[in-house]
Amino acid sequence: MIRYWRPDVDVRAVRFTRVLITLAVPQFAFPSSNADSSFWTTNAGAPVFNNDESLTVGPRGPVVLEDYHLVEKLAQFDRERIPERVVHAVGATAKGYFEVTDDVTDLTFADFLSSVGKKTDVLVRFSTVIPSRGQSQTIRDPRGFAVKFYTNEGNYDLVGNNMPVFFIRDGIKFPDMVHSFKPNPRTNLVENWRFVDFFSHHPESLHMFAHVFDDIGIPKDFRHMDGFGVHTFKWLTRDGKETFIKYHWKSKQGVESLMDDEAEAIGGADNVHATADLVKSIDAGDFPEWTLFVQTMDPAKASYLDFDPLDVTKTWPESEFPLRRVGRMVLNKNIDNFFNENEQAAFSPALVVPGITYSEDKLLQSRIFSYSDTQRYRVGPNYLTLPVNAPKAMHHNNHHDGPMNFVQRDGEINYFPSRFDPAVNAEKYPLSRESVCGIRQKTRIPKENNFAQPGELYRSWNPERRERFAMRIADNFLLQPRVTPELQRIWIDFWSQADEELGAKLKEKVNAVAGGETVVLNSP
Repeated sequence: MIRYWRPDVDVRAVRFTRVLITLAVPQFAFPSSNADSSFWTTNAGAPVFNNDESLTVGPRGPVVLEDYHLVEKLAQFDRERIPERVVHAVGATAKGYFEVTDDVTDLTFADFLSSVGKKTDVLVRFSTVIPSRGQSQTIRDPRGFAVKFYTNEGNYDLVGNNMPVFFIRDGIKFPDMVHSFKPNPRTNLVENWRFVDFFSHHPESLHMFAHVFDDIGIPKDFRHMDGFGVHTFKWLTRDGKETFIKYHWKSKQGVESLMDDEAEAIGGADNVHATADLVKSIDAGDFPEWTLFVQTMDPAKASYLDFDPLDVTKTWPESEFPLRRVGRMVLNKNIDNFFNENEQAAFSPALVVPGITYSEDKLLQSRIFSYSDTQRYRVGPNYLTLPVNAPKAMHHNNHHDGPMNFVQRDGEINYFPSRFDPAVNAEKYPLSRESVCGIRQKTRIPKENNFAQPGELYRSWNPERRERFAMRIADNFLLQPRVTPELQRIWIDFWSQADEELGAKLKEKVNAVAGGETVVLNSP
């Protein structure tokens, strides 16, 4: 006869434990550390008297499939990871608050900006963009700078970067752009010729590359970098006034960056140094702080500029559109659980609040859909009910059911309107009144002006900084394996249109590597 082997156990103690479970645990205890029992249980709450050995036939096995705890433990482990973010996979998150320091009620009726001294809880996630999880935080790459404001009128996500511009201006190119930066699908190797090829069709990328391959291209850590909303947004007043807005986060710690050799040394020793720096500084009471500024523009001004102010590859000159202070953000608490509050944290520029809305920026319009859509795939359709993503304000709708909907509901009405449900529409608030009229077309914006601002940025640097930039462009673009003479000609032509001196430097470097033979280039 086969007998199931199990360790000796006092059956009376187990029965007594079961009685304690019934008496001590509330009937509807919400899953949290505060509801933990003092002994092991299954996910369903059944007691586990041995969490060290599997249930077997005899002391040596085989293992019995009816060992539910073993099956549950392994099945849970097999599913511990959700799909990593396609971009911004490597990141760190912290908590804090935003405090209004200056009156901006002449620009917006947003509640969280309604009075000086008003504070709003925030969650901030910093990240690299292209690398997958486990890769170094010293890579030359933009850094994500995403802020979730838990306002009284719902969550507002300001999802930006540490650089004021971006590579492309139309969201239809975003998948292609990311694919070009990601590893070769055949070899799984990152090969620069791929993005050199792709962006040779997109000269609007020069401004972003001028930032990425400048000395600021590798932030020292997350605390010592600025942040930008990147896009143009609209602030609205109750009387219908609309103002174009650009967001700027200025680090109180200052901006510090790593040179290439420093990044290599630090990254080789610690691939999560920026996360460690953020965690340790907050634990030590050295709370990082940023000041929020905005640039403002009357929409009527747009037609008089030599660039499109909604073009995400452009900055607004601060001499003409000065910074205006709004408030400060302090990060004073580390997250309690990395998976719950970093991996499952989900941001989307679609989440705005009354008084703030989107501009017609093509890339922003695409992100409004894409970011929320990727969170529904990555985390699940009910991702906004997770504590890290849920609003702290009272909320109500009929978006019920779906996978992993754990919200406790006992109502009978899940439709609207109904005479049996007292819920009504919220108080009406102003929307953008700008009229939009035109024919359907797929075309570029009229005022591209791709070369002026990259050239201005380059000429603002001292000679040593210019030389370092030219060397990085030569090494990472022009002299990479599989970069053809045609691609070299295109890129030198691009950079020459931005600045003739820079084009000449790059041409000289390419010719020098060519063994003294002059490469025919069509740069001006």
